[in-house]
Amino acid sequence: MKYLLDKIIAVTMLRIVIILAALISLSACTSFNLFSPPKIKQEEIIAPDVLYQSALDDMDRQYFQTALKTLAKLERQHPTSEYAEKAKLMTVYANFRIGRYNDAILAADRYLALYPNSKEVPYILYLKGNSYYAQIKDITRDQQLAQDAIDTLQMLIAGYPKSKYVEEAKKSIRVANDQLAGKEMSVGRYYLGNKEYSAALNRFRVVVDKYQTSTHIEEALYRLVETYLALGLINEARTAAAVLGHNYSASQWYESAYNLLQQQGVTPKMMDENLFKQTSGS
Repeated sequence: MKYLLDKIIAVTMLRIVIILAALISLSACTSFNLFSPPKIKQEEIIAPDVLYQSALDDMDRQYFQTALKTLAKLERQHPTSEYAEKAKLMTVYANFRIGRYNDAILAADRYLALYPNSKEVPYILYLKGNSYYAQIKDITRDQQLAQDAIDTLQMLIAGYPKSKYVEEAKKSIRVANDQLAGKEMSVGRYYLGNKEYSAALNRFRVVVDKYQTSTHIEEALYRLVETYLALGLINEARTAAAVLGHNYSASQWYESAYNLLQQQGVTPKMMDENLFKQTSGS
């Protein structure tokens, strides 16, 4: 009887061991599946010309976001192909078209660093300059973007004077210069209104010296007359009015300047030809 009981216990224990081993094995497999990283699906390699044409087709349909993804794939899959440079150029263009101007500027800098002698450099500079230009704020804000636009577009004009983008660049520069002059005038008026005459004078002189073709030049000359008179500098005021009258005799600003001088018992006269030599010769 004891022998039979021992045998039953031994068989039972064996079964328990087998079941435990199976459970441990199953648990190990489950843990491996839970914590092992998922398999990465291998990206399909597509010919560079096919990718490039696909991106162009998307841009024709105004699907610029999709085109940018395709161009990125082209560069990733075929970094040394002849289409890699084209992809970088079109990346600048696509970002510019959808108003992602900072991305366009970064893409332009990357292109210029990699292909400084490319025939497309003028176009890249044009896109970069206009990416700055498109972000110019009103004259009450910081005008660094306007200055960056001018600097970039002047590089285009200086380096590639026969480029078809030069005339458009010149127009953008004139507007950006007008913006910078407007900022100087805004600050100058503020100082003048607070009777900080020396500070105001410096701002108006910047407009007269640097932005002679801006729309603010007539007012700047008038404000100089006004500020010089406030400082008691009668001869300088007469000279500023004379320059204003010589260049803009029909201007209402000249009429106002003339009246200011009349109140002091003097008239416009060039008392110091060197003071406004450059302006009077414009």
